[in-house]
Amino acid sequence: MLLAEQTFLFNLDAQLLFDAMLLAIAVFVLFLLMSYLLFNPARKFLKGRQERIENEINSAKEELESADALKAEYEAKLQSVDKEAEEILAEARQKALKNEAKIVDEAKEEASRIIKRAQEEAELEKKHAMDDVKQEMILIASMMAQKVVAASIDTEIQSTLVDETLKEMGESTWLS
Repeated sequence: MLLAEQTFLFNLDAQLLFDAMLLAIAVFVLFLLMSYLLFNPARKFLKGRQERIENEINSAKEELESADALKAEYEAKLQSVDKEAEEILAEARQKALKNEAKIVDEAKEEASRIIKRAQEEAELEKKHAMDDVKQEMILIASMMAQKVVAASIDTEIQSTLVDETLKEMGESTWLS
């Protein structure tokens, strides 16, 4: 009885050990099969997702850097546009000042031409007036000569004739 009734601590017999080994092999095969069919695709999916996320993050960083570069470029362009606008305005002011000076010079030249023409006309009028006075003097002298010759009179009569002739012509002729 001793032998037949040997009690094992957990009733470990050959069948139990065989079943435990078979179960361990089945779990291992199942693990390998699950790993191949389920875990590896899940790992690949997660790895692919992780790579996509990293690529998107890198792409976002590159786009951010590109946007910053574009912003800096546009700010530089805005500054250059402001400078160009200032240059154009300064150039326009310079042209306006030159045109103003040109117009003033032309006006001064025109004024000097007008003054010169007026002086020339005044000079001509003065010459005409002098010619008219000479003509009147010649006319007076010839009238006096006629009267002197006609009368052949002495100097008293002659000065009386001159006075009379002057009165006939009027004093306004001699005063102008």
